[in-house]
Amino acid sequence: MHKQPKPTSAQTLLFARNFFKYPNMLGWFLPSSRFLVERVLRQVDWVRARVIVEYGPGVGTFTWEILRRMRPDAVLVALETNAAFVKCLQESLSDHRLHIVHGSAEDVQSVLAQLGHRHADYVISGIPFKTLREAVKEPIVRATHSVLDAKGTFLVYNFSRAVEPYLLRVFSNVRQDFEPLNIMPARLFYCMR
Repeated sequence: MHKQPKPTSAQTLLFARNFFKYPNMLGWFLPSSRFLVERVLRQVDWVRARVIVEYGPGVGTFTWEILRRMRPDAVLVALETNAAFVKCLQESLSDHRLHIVHGSAEDVQSVLAQLGHRHADYVISGIPFKTLREAVKEPIVRATHSVLDAKGTFLVYNFSRAVEPYLLRVFSNVRQDFEPLNIMPARLFYCMR
């Protein structure tokens, strides 16, 4: 398995270029900080987690660390809509447990079914709800709820509260947290079925 603790300068530049080219696809022009990654991934029970889904992996800041912590028999499904990021991930990550899918979080049910999985233990999302089209916000949250195992958790990090009303409508238990050391400070939502 090829591991790297943080994005290279070329990956950071790719991330920034894509932010300015497609500002509605990314929440900020820098990848997530190690502080944010650590705070979010602290919520995962790595012994129990067998199927993990990541929405919007970008250049793989969370992806690297998820793979490093995952069980040898676990699976990570990374859904990314940006073709440049998909190519970057394919070229920089080589791990049989990782499935990189050029697709939308809306399609999580069919993607998991095609890979032979009925449920996910965790779904981790950094997709920016503030700039998403209104028509896809609730469908993404509902699709996520439907694929989670009975003890599954949806871990969301965003720079605004735009996602909050959608989470509260669909999930019965939503805890909130905050990571001030990220640039920009991030709001975190831990959603249990």
